[in-house]
Amino acid sequence: MNNKKFKGLTAIVALMLIFVSCKKEYLELTPRGTALEDNFYKNENEVMQGVISVYDVIQWGTTGGYTMKMPLLSAASDDCFAGGSSASDQPNWVAYDNFNMNSGLGPQIGLWNKSYSGINRANVILSKIDKATSLNAAFKTRVVAEVKFLRAYFYFDLVRWFGNVPLITKVLETNELYDRTQSTPAQIYAQIEKDLREAIPGLPNTISTAEKGRISQGAAKAQLGKVLLYQNDNTKLTEAATLFEDVNRVGNVYGYTLLPNYADIFSPNNKFNSESILEIPHSSNSAWSDWGYINGGEGNVAPQFVGMDGYNGDTFSSGWGFCPVTLDLVGVMKNDPRFAATIIDGAALKANGGTYNARYQNTDYFIKKYAPLKAFRSASGVAEQNWPMNEIEIRLADTYLMQAEALVRSGGNATRAKELLDAVRARVGLASVPATLDNIYAERRLELATEGHRFFDLVRTGRAVAVLGAQGFKAGKSEYLPIPLNEIEVTKGSIKQNPGYN
Repeated sequence: MNNKKFKGLTAIVALMLIFVSCKKEYLELTPRGTALEDNFYKNENEVMQGVISVYDVIQWGTTGGYTMKMPLLSAASDDCFAGGSSASDQPNWVAYDNFNMNSGLGPQIGLWNKSYSGINRANVILSKIDKATSLNAAFKTRVVAEVKFLRAYFYFDLVRWFGNVPLITKVLETNELYDRTQSTPAQIYAQIEKDLREAIPGLPNTISTAEKGRISQGAAKAQLGKVLLYQNDNTKLTEAATLFEDVNRVGNVYGYTLLPNYADIFSPNNKFNSESILEIPHSSNSAWSDWGYINGGEGNVAPQFVGMDGYNGDTFSSGWGFCPVTLDLVGVMKNDPRFAATIIDGAALKANGGTYNARYQNTDYFIKKYAPLKAFRSASGVAEQNWPMNEIEIRLADTYLMQAEALVRSGGNATRAKELLDAVRARVGLASVPATLDNIYAERRLELATEGHRFFDLVRTGRAVAVLGAQGFKAGKSEYLPIPLNEIEVTKGSIKQNPGYN
C-alpha cells in the first residue's frame, strides 16, 4: 500500500466496493453501490483493486468512533490512562480504561464494524477470484494467500476482543442475514489457523521496495505462531516455537535483523526496516480533510491523539492529550535504556521552556514512540488527519520474546530461549538474565511498552486480575468487550451478549 500504484487504487475501490449502508448493521454484508460488480474482477488489475480494498481496512482507526489499536489498548492496560480533556471527552475510552463498559458504552461498535467490514471484503474478493478465468496462476496464488491472511487477521482481533463471534467465510445471501449465531473461540481459532496455513505457501519470502505493505511469508508465519501462543494450548507451543525460529534465526530467508539502535525502530524515516515484520502503512500523500470519513484517507490519527495538548516547544507538534503514561510504567522504566525512546518527560520539556496543557489524568509523561513530530506534520489537508507514522504490529524483538516464552512453557530448548531473551536485552546494553517466564514477561513490558501488546499479554497469561483489578478488571467479564447491542437486536437475539454485560 505504500507505493503509488498500491495506494492510488485504494481511493478508487473505496468508491465502488463493498460499503454497507449506514442504516444497516455490519452483519448485513451484501455489497452495495456496485451496479457493475458482476462484470468486474475479470482481469488482474481489477482483482488487485479488490485485494487492495481488503488491505485498506487494516488502516482504519475511526470506524464507529476513534478505535486506533495502539493507543486504545495502551489505555486499557497499565501502560497508560485514557486522558483527553475530561472523562466525557471520549467516554468509550474512559469506559475501557476503567472496565465499566456496557452494551452501549465502550469501543466495541467500531472494533466490530472494522473487522467485519474487512472480513466481508475478503469473502467477496475470494468469491470473485474463484470465478475468474483469466488470471495468471502465480498472481492468483499470491492474492488468494494475501486475502486469507487478512481474513485471519480480522478474526484474530475479533476473537481476542469478543470471544464468541459469528464465523462468516462466504458472501451471505439475503435470507441468511438475520440468523447469524456465534461460534466458540476454538472454532474461530481453527478458521484462523486454516487461513494462515493455506496462505503461507503462496506468499513471497521478501517484499520489493515498490510493494512494501503487502504480506510476506515471514509475516504469516509470525502471525500463525502468535495465534498458536495466544490459545494457551500447551500442545501447540512446540509448533509456535518452530514457526518463530524460522523468522528469528540469524540469516533467515526473510532478511529480519534487530536494529542496532532501539529508537530507530519508530522513526518515520525508517519505515519497513529490517526489524519490522507486520507493518501497517500510513502517509500524508492524500492530503485528506474529511472529518466525516477519516478512514478514507491514508493518515494515522493516533499521533494526534497521544500528543501533548497545546504543546509549544521543540521537536513535537501539538496533540490532544490522550493516553498519558502511568506513573507505574514510568517507575518500571525510569532506569531502563529504552525510556528515552518510549516516554516523553513533560517536566523536562517544561524545564527547557516548553509548554503544554495538563489534561484529564495528566501525569506529565506521554507516549513518544508514536508522538506527533513537527518534521512530519502535513502541510496540506487537515494535518491532524494526515500523520504518516506507520503502525508496527509485529516486530522481531516481539517474536524473539514470543519464541522464548513458547520454548519455556513447552519445556523446549532452554539455551535457545536464553539466547533470544539475551539478544533483546543486549541490543540496549542490558546484562543477561535467566530465561524464566517472569523475566520474559517483564522484558515484553519494557521492550514493547505503549505499542498495544500489554493488555492482551496480561489477559492471555492470567495476570490481568492481579495487575488491572484495582483499575476495575473483573475475571470472567473484562477479558472481552460487550457485543454491540445493535447486533443482538438485528438478529433478534440469535447473537448473545457476553457474560456480565447488560
